[in-house]
Amino acid sequence: MKELDLLKKDWQKIDNHFEQVSENEIYKMIHKRSSSIVKWIFIISILEFVVLNSLSYLMPNEKTSESPTVELVISVLDYLSYGVALFFMYLFYRNYRSITVTSNTKKLMECILNTRKTVRYYIIFNLMLVFVVSVVVFFNEFQTESANTDGGKMFFICLLMLFFIAILIGVVWLFYQLIYGILLKKLNRNYVELRKIDL
Repeated sequence: MKELDLLKKDWQKIDNHFEQVSENEIYKMIHKRSSSIVKWIFIISILEFVVLNSLSYLMPNEKTSESPTVELVISVLDYLSYGVALFFMYLFYRNYRSITVTSNTKKLMECILNTRKTVRYYIIFNLMLVFVVSVVVFFNEFQTESANTDGGKMFFICLLMLFFIAILIGVVWLFYQLIYGILLKKLNRNYVELRKIDL
């Protein structure tokens, strides 16, 4: 009877050993996948910055408005967008470095959450920027047209402009969902798997 108990204990030890190895392998796999996803987020943000700014330089350099105030606001928004984009690229790089050097499940989970937050803030900032620039351009057009247009036609132009702004923001949102949304879903799956290991 004692021998049977000893045999059972040995089997339990072997089972626990295999379970530990299995969890360790799963962690390594999730760690590698997460690191790769965050690296791609960083690379895509650089490509986005380079492509969008290259396109803006290729476009003809014409004045947006005759109003110096509107021109100043657009210039400020332009420089602000450069600065914030570079800041987010730095955050994406920092998240990537944090994930690559982390060595435990809890820390990896924190890194995944931080990356998801950073990407969400980046998307929100870009949507707000598109909205503000659209409103400034709309306001400029409104001022130009209002002097030569009657009330009914002006109301129709306002509705058309608001519709255009809504469509533009929708397109930008879909663009970010397509690019970053897929990567964030994959990161979320990794987070869920890590929680199972951590329990």
